[in-house]
Amino acid sequence: MLCICQDLSLETLCFIPLMVGRKAALAAEVLFLRKQLAFYQERKVKPRRFDDSARLSLLVLAKLFDWKSALVNVKPETLIGWHKQAFRMFWRWKSRGGRPRLPKDIRRLIVEIVKNPTWGQERVADELSLKLGILVSPRTVRNYWPQDLDAGPRKVLTQRWMTFVRNHASALIACDFATIVTVRFRMLYVLVLVEVGTRRILHYNVTAHPTAEWTAQQFREAIPSDHHYRFLLHDRDSIFSEEVDEAVQGFGLQALRTPVRAPQANAYCERLIGTMRRECLDFMIPLSENHLRRVLTEWVTHYNRVRPHSSLGPGIPDPEPGWRRAEHYGHRLPNDHRVVAKAILGGLHHEYRLERRAA
Repeated sequence: MLCICQDLSLETLCFIPLMVGRKAALAAEVLFLRKQLAFYQERKVKPRRFDDSARLSLLVLAKLFDWKSALVNVKPETLIGWHKQAFRMFWRWKSRGGRPRLPKDIRRLIVEIVKNPTWGQERVADELSLKLGILVSPRTVRNYWPQDLDAGPRKVLTQRWMTFVRNHASALIACDFATIVTVRFRMLYVLVLVEVGTRRILHYNVTAHPTAEWTAQQFREAIPSDHHYRFLLHDRDSIFSEEVDEAVQGFGLQALRTPVRAPQANAYCERLIGTMRRECLDFMIPLSENHLRRVLTEWVTHYNRVRPHSSLGPGIPDPEPGWRRAEHYGHRLPNDHRVVAKAILGGLHHEYRLERRAA
């Protein structure tokens, strides 16, 4: 399109002197050009095809005189066809666009609201109109609906499992067993209870013979009488028998069993056991039950009191009394402090803190 406009500009500049010149000179120049064109007609030389800029130039010039007698290279029907095509292109250009798109922040807001699992396009439009003052129609909402979601009303019969866990995290305890092999190839079992909301390890213990009675006793020791918990989540291991669930109900808790072959339903405790293996048990072989208990005592204290947890912001599940988040000093350390490191598990981990220098 830019090339066509440039060609038209050059031809316009050439046409202006002819308009202001003498009529005799103009007539002579026209005869001169026609004589040359007649020469090519006598030799029957086939002209090259007109490009878009040449066609548009002929259409503009044809408006200034009777072009039928001067048309040589193409038929009149061809020139008329060019005129119709140019007319269609002009109105297509003039009618371009349509309704402008919504601002980028509004489009992002619609995508965010769509995440509500039971909302359809009409509900989203009503929410934007009544509460946020953004007047859009359901059809407009549909235009910005994520492609991986159905734009109609989505029926959700029950709450999703992960949504339930997040909503009740502060009142939910998860538990599971981990198996450990000693240096003498003896199998030991570690029971771990974790608060889902704070990620704090509430209780742990080690045994070589996990029974329902032993497991119920661990719950008695872990759960205080004035607790605020409502649910206890565990898998379908045979250790968690009906006797254990009945004992849990006596504490005011409702036992929740995970679905069959769905370890992700107890993902928080499964992740904790994985962290315990990667940060502790994979680096040492327990000599006995007591040795394993001493090792876990040191690591659990480190996990609860000092170790940062990324899902908390980062934060610490159960920080020591008097602990407070360090101030931000940029990319430098304060001049009147020094970094002190404390070895954990024989140097496997270290705890760092700032200590004021002696005057």
